[in-house]
Amino acid sequence: MTTEHEPGHSTRMLFLGEASLADGFRLIGFETHPNPTPEEADRILRDLSRNREKAFVVVDDQVMRADIPNLQRVRREGGRIVVIAVPLLNALPILSSQVADRLNTLFGAAAVPSGPAGQSGEAPVNPK
Repeated sequence: MTTEHEPGHSTRMLFLGEASLADGFRLIGFETHPNPTPEEADRILRDLSRNREKAFVVVDDQVMRADIPNLQRVRREGGRIVVIAVPLLNALPILSSQVADRLNTLFGAAAVPSGPAGQSGEAPVNPK
């Protein structure tokens, strides 16, 4: 962790993910956890829940796709802990949400990139 949580802040801002992205989030005031293992990410989210803290958590696509039980629980529950995902640098975004899942169901898998980063098989659409 490169930035410590300071008591007195009502909402913690955390980034969990790729080290190159963590540098930018650290510069804008986020508590950063570069390249966390799934176990580390799970522990951080579990501690936020146990301590009943408010938090805005940004994770990269790799963390979002990992099998992290407390991440899945926090996303299902909503409320005090808000989690969003950002794509890895130089990678196509992978949408991991209930909305993306519903779009895939309605319009087919090619409608929303959902595979490993950069492997959706679809070229980006460039409207003219």
